[in-house]
Amino acid sequence: MSVAFRRESDDEHMEPKFELPIPPGPNWVTARGLRLTQEQVAALEAIDTAAMDEEAAKKHKRVLRYWRTRLATAELRPAADGEAVAFGTRVTYRLNGQEKTVAIVGDDEADPHEGRISFSAPLARAMMDAEIGEAVDFAGKDGAIEIVAIGVVDEA
Repeated sequence: MSVAFRRESDDEHMEPKFELPIPPGPNWVTARGLRLTQEQVAALEAIDTAAMDEEAAKKHKRVLRYWRTRLATAELRPAADGEAVAFGTRVTYRLNGQEKTVAIVGDDEADPHEGRISFSAPLARAMMDAEIGEAVDFAGKDGAIEIVAIGVVDEA
């Protein structure tokens, strides 16, 4: 059979382009996270796609759809009281003899290199509702994490 009868073009063999994956679960945000999402949408909307080539414009529109969806579904959480580990707290903990501090924030605001982890991360889930001095299980080890200090995330 001739190639002419099998396909119109080589486009059918190209890798399909999918939407950016939305993290499962609620879209909880801190006040800072909401502000950053609003700024991201505004910055993306300000870009003129007319000067872009077709692929770049499609990619830009895909990213803009993601951030618009995240803004539309954002749930601003009330500020934490700092009595127990919760969304919006900064937690100092001891694991394997080392002390570390992380802030528990929303999925889009998370940046582990800057000490911000998502509330849906395994470490954050393990520490939720724990109080200062409490030992919690983590990675299959009983009492692997000791909560040293809890504070409220700075919203700056």
